[in-house]
Amino acid sequence: MHIVLDETAMAAAGQGNVLASRLIHRAHAEADWYLYAPTCALVEADRRRPGTAEHLAALPGITVLDLDLPAALAVAQRGTWAAAHCQCAAQPTPERPDGAIIASTAPKQWDGEPVRVLDLNA
Repeated sequence: MHIVLDETAMAAAGQGNVLASRLIHRAHAEADWYLYAPTCALVEADRRRPGTAEHLAALPGITVLDLDLPAALAVAQRGTWAAAHCQCAAQPTPERPDGAIIASTAPKQWDGEPVRVLDLNA
């Protein structure tokens, strides 16, 4: 299972969101669970809730994704850097042939986008 945290999910994790906390626990405890924090979304989450970036980056079950060339090119196509980096991270790669799911507490922001979304409000 490959899951990308968007900036809303990251901020929610810092505020004790139960579903976000469960994702973090599973990514740490289970071999086939992977949780990703795109750098641009991590910055935005930290702007919303200071301290979030440092906290999430320190967790062993989360992989922080750098802004590489494909992600940088995607930034030009979206309204925000955070959304662009998350959407780019969710696309299929050789390591993730089926892509990844975006976890969000604002799933409506992903309406119409070619991504799968996990609503953390349930």
